[in-house]
Amino acid sequence: MGFSQLSADRFPVTMLSLLTSGQIALFTLIVIALIISLTFHEFGHAFAAKQFGDNTAQRMGRLTLNPVAHIDPMGLLMVVLVGFGYVKPVPTNPRNFNSVWADLVVAGARLFANLLIAVVVWNVFLVGAQAQCPWLLNPGAKTFFNILVGINLLLMIFNLIPLGPLDGHYILPYFLPQPLAQRYHEWNGRFGSWLLMGLILLSILGVPIFGAVFQFAMSLRPYITLV
Repeated sequence: MGFSQLSADRFPVTMLSLLTSGQIALFTLIVIALIISLTFHEFGHAFAAKQFGDNTAQRMGRLTLNPVAHIDPMGLLMVVLVGFGYVKPVPTNPRNFNSVWADLVVAGARLFANLLIAVVVWNVFLVGAQAQCPWLLNPGAKTFFNILVGINLLLMIFNLIPLGPLDGHYILPYFLPQPLAQRYHEWNGRFGSWLLMGLILLSILGVPIFGAVFQFAMSLRPYITLV
């Protein structure tokens, strides 16, 4: 089963159905891929903040690739149960930033980390498969690499949405005129999180709100193929 099948509108239902249908191995591969992807996602944020003068995340033990530092068990459980969840937020102090571009780069670093993982993993897999590397030709390995690439592309695209706490709300103002950017900040502060929660709730209830986001993320694989 390819990840493109798992990431359609009924992705969370499919994850639960894997357990109920006894597909424990596939379910486990998805969870492992989620943990790896979310860990790199948050590490990218902490690393970029450090480069721009803020060592808050480092002092809090978040400048690490240890999943324990980043994964919230309840947030991961929510991903499994309903398709949406959360990780432990990486603490930063914008007052320590040494550049006016820091917010943009620090937020974008999460997305870049996921893109980097997707590009590297996908092309290493393709090179290994073309070289007839035996363990990469194993169906389980092929499934895992497809899942890992898909999840990272999905995290990158989903977090570009400029609502609530998603990284897109840091990025969008840099591309708006100053008065409009200020109004957007005020609007998002008041309504962004509520709107995002409403959209997520509708998606959980079966309304294909994020279907286009998922499908677009999955369609990017040919564009990251370098070999």
